[in-house]
Amino acid sequence: MKLSCLQGNLNKALSVVGRAVATRSTLPITQNILMSTDQGRLKLTATNLEIAVTTWVGAKIENEGAITVPARLLTDFVTSLPDGQIDIAMTPKPKGIQLTCARFDGRIIGIDADEFPPIPSVENGVGVSISSDILRHAINQVVFAAATEDSRPVLTGVKVEIDGNQFTLAAADGFRLAVFQGLLETTLDEPVSFIIPARTLVELNRLLGDQSEPVEFTVTPQRSQVLFRFKNIDLVSQLLQGNFPNYQQLIPESFETRTVVSLPEFLRATKAASIFARDGGGIVRIQVSPGSKGTDGKMMVSARAEELGDNQGEFDAQVEGPETRIAFSSKYLQDVLAVFGDKSEVALETSSASSPGVIKSVPDENYVHVIMPMFVQW
Repeated sequence: MKLSCLQGNLNKALSVVGRAVATRSTLPITQNILMSTDQGRLKLTATNLEIAVTTWVGAKIENEGAITVPARLLTDFVTSLPDGQIDIAMTPKPKGIQLTCARFDGRIIGIDADEFPPIPSVENGVGVSISSDILRHAINQVVFAAATEDSRPVLTGVKVEIDGNQFTLAAADGFRLAVFQGLLETTLDEPVSFIIPARTLVELNRLLGDQSEPVEFTVTPQRSQVLFRFKNIDLVSQLLQGNFPNYQQLIPESFETRTVVSLPEFLRATKAASIFARDGGGIVRIQVSPGSKGTDGKMMVSARAEELGDNQGEFDAQVEGPETRIAFSSKYLQDVLAVFGDKSEVALETSSASSPGVIKSVPDENYVHVIMPMFVQW
């Protein structure tokens, strides 16, 4: 293998595949990056056996070939080089690569490419296309609600359901549930569902960056792997096996009180209360009072730490239903309010202090978030 490419392009490509490199592994070669030539371009691949990321770099290829080299060493060295052309040549003894850029020269010892784990092919399966903007938005709205502990592995994933040209993402950790619904750019004849690790979606979101072109993704017939493909990048991930909870049963079908409030005011009051909630079990209390004779109602968000102090913030609200009160984890409440982005209003639907609270986007309700209440003495 002998080729040349630009330092900036190679550096960017290494940052793309770098997050898929294994940090700890019983298979040392997964800490390497596979470098190979592919149809006149340099191809870089990394895998931690759960996900694999591949990207391509424009290059002038003189000789074909492939080799794996330590990811961290290669990345750090390329980052340190000046802008300009890098010449890369494979060395036979010891097997590795030699990099030359301006007046810098480096030699990195590698391992034969044949020892690198095979990357699953996901060419044959169910494929759809989705807007990159919609996919980014959907991931941001649900992925934080997935479980981080492996006690119930299926809850560390996000349930994906596709029916026609509609898709649903759902994540739950036993204390909260996030559900987002959106539209695809293509239509499937038969419904499809699978569970994708939340970690995969986090990495996918990072890779999407400022991507503007649609993303194509394909699921194997056995529902064991999924491939996401967009400009010069492929991401392949293992899928989780198991039965995801019937999340529809967790969403209350009715409510006693519906409160529509300003998102910035709700978030500001929650952040202020969370300062006191840190020493008060992380509990934020919410009290809603309807208005009288056509006037606006109000919402009060408060917290208290018995030996340190307390606080409360009050703001106007549009209240439909009787006075109510409920308490939530300050972290969970801040998490969900932070993902609404540029929304100006959100709705809180409650039935009682011991029933789940539901937060929805207003006016469109393509996003639903359910939070289990905290039990407190009022």
